[in-house]
Amino acid sequence: MEQYGKILLIAMPFFLLLIVIEKTYGYFKGVNHAPMMDSISSISSGMTNAVKDALGLSIAIISYEWMVSHLALWHLNETVLIYVVAFFTIDFYGYWSHRWAHQINFFWNKHAIHHSSEEFNLACALRQPISSFVSLFTFLLLPAAIFGIPSNVIAITLPIHLFLQFWYHTRYIGKLGFLEKIIVTPSHHRVHHAINPEYMDKNHGQIFIFWDKLFGTFQEELETVPPVFGITRPVETWNPIRINFQHLWLLIKDAYHADNWKDKLTIWFKPTGWRPKDFETKYPVKKITDVYRFDKYGKQHSSLLMYWSLIQLFATLGLISYLFGDIATIGLPNIFVYGFFIFLTIYSYTELMDTRKFSVFWEGFRFLFSIGIITYYGDWFGMNSLFPYASIILISYFSISLLMSLYFVFVDFKQFKTPKTI
Repeated sequence: MEQYGKILLIAMPFFLLLIVIEKTYGYFKGVNHAPMMDSISSISSGMTNAVKDALGLSIAIISYEWMVSHLALWHLNETVLIYVVAFFTIDFYGYWSHRWAHQINFFWNKHAIHHSSEEFNLACALRQPISSFVSLFTFLLLPAAIFGIPSNVIAITLPIHLFLQFWYHTRYIGKLGFLEKIIVTPSHHRVHHAINPEYMDKNHGQIFIFWDKLFGTFQEELETVPPVFGITRPVETWNPIRINFQHLWLLIKDAYHADNWKDKLTIWFKPTGWRPKDFETKYPVKKITDVYRFDKYGKQHSSLLMYWSLIQLFATLGLISYLFGDIATIGLPNIFVYGFFIFLTIYSYTELMDTRKFSVFWEGFRFLFSIGIITYYGDWFGMNSLFPYASIILISYFSISLLMSLYFVFVDFKQFKTPKTI
């Protein structure tokens, strides 16, 4: 946990800097592919995923370490070549787990969050799941385990492989010549995120595009078909925690309403989007039928709400940075109390971003929970020893946050006027 938290402390500012550079570039180009509320939601999603991973809130049914210790034909030493082989193996594993997440109903739930943005920008790369509490596809690393690639090589290579998938989530980089034949480029990944019929369920590669060409899932970006982004059942919320479980909730309801046991059991493993016969009529779900004519979500908000949401984002980033930097000192089980508070915080301010009146309840709960933490521990998980008056500053922030939520719900939402989107 501690090592991963330190890695994230280094990675987060780098990702944020690139997001700001992309936003600034778009501003000077006179286009806006990264609306503020969408970016805040995306970064918030990244924070929930980072906290979940740092706290170790996921398990593998079969761990790689177990496979390599029981199945390896021999044990290899760490060399540059072994790291290269591990990287290719992880990318092969990534292709198939990614492809199955698109093709199987139950697995789509953990991946839908990544496609939920109706924009395509660097921030949306951070839309990563918290609903994947169990890793089901570790068995795809079986070849690496049999050949005895050390588990620490896989552990080091996995986050590198993940971070290298960040850069190609942008609309500002065109086709890259001969590189289009080898690696996944922004052009390839725009196709992957698009909901145009020509592009659906294509380009599942994560670093290398030749897997798609080899297994028949490749599609080039066409000049005559501009990509349209999102998912065909729009999420219509900025709340990443809601998004993480929307598809699962739909599957649960459909399984409950299904008339026969066959549908109740097989719906989970049917192709993504499959529903029992006549369910689109009996239990309709909003679906985009014309990808070129639909209203994007969330353009109706005040400028004040947008700027306040940005403040909440940076305040939460500060609290998360303290957690990651002092995770060993905070210790068990306190880190889980801290983690719950972060999830509650993100849930609360993204509910407010959705202009839901009930968001004031969540903010009130957050306020009481924060006061309870400071009262019980005497300060904010030892922060007073690093920052004098930290508890007073935090109590002031939590109080202002509650007051602002009350203002938005009872005043701003009633006086709303359509703002300029930035």
